[in-house]
Amino acid sequence: MNDQQKAAALALDMLKSAGIALTKAEEDRLEIAGFGLGKLLDTGLELITYVNTERCCAKELVLLPRQTCPEHRHPPGFGGPGKEETFRCRAGEVYLYVEGDPTPAPKAVPPKGDEAYYTVHHEIILRPGEQYTLMPNTLHWFQGGPDGAIVSEFSTASHDDTDVFTHPGIIR
Repeated sequence: MNDQQKAAALALDMLKSAGIALTKAEEDRLEIAGFGLGKLLDTGLELITYVNTERCCAKELVLLPRQTCPEHRHPPGFGGPGKEETFRCRAGEVYLYVEGDPTPAPKAVPPKGDEAYYTVHHEIILRPGEQYTLMPNTLHWFQGGPDGAIVSEFSTASHDDTDVFTHPGIIR
């Protein structure tokens, strides 16, 4: 089993364990985002997009244990200020990092060898039922806790191909 197959199986198991029901069509649409770095289990994300229209978007984001979604922002475009998104933790624990005073003893550690591409270190910890809203163009990254995490994302329209990543080697 390769890393993509392993990530998909683990993500679907996590969603099922959390009581998040998916149709067969949604399971088949599970997106595995490896960001082109070749280390999916460290830097990656598994996601289901329920809806993405000109006005709104809803997704489930699955982070395997200690898996990291790399630092990025959602810039202005398409006639708007950029994507505004709310993350609501459904299962596990997620460590979200944004601009602000660095947290002295953060729970997450950037993936080995890529530390230079993680520049914001103000930590927000989300546990089930807790949420946080990111304003457009906010630099951020996040990592699953020791048991991983499931995060529901509610946002304005999502244009993933326009996201700006700090790491120059990322391909979305």
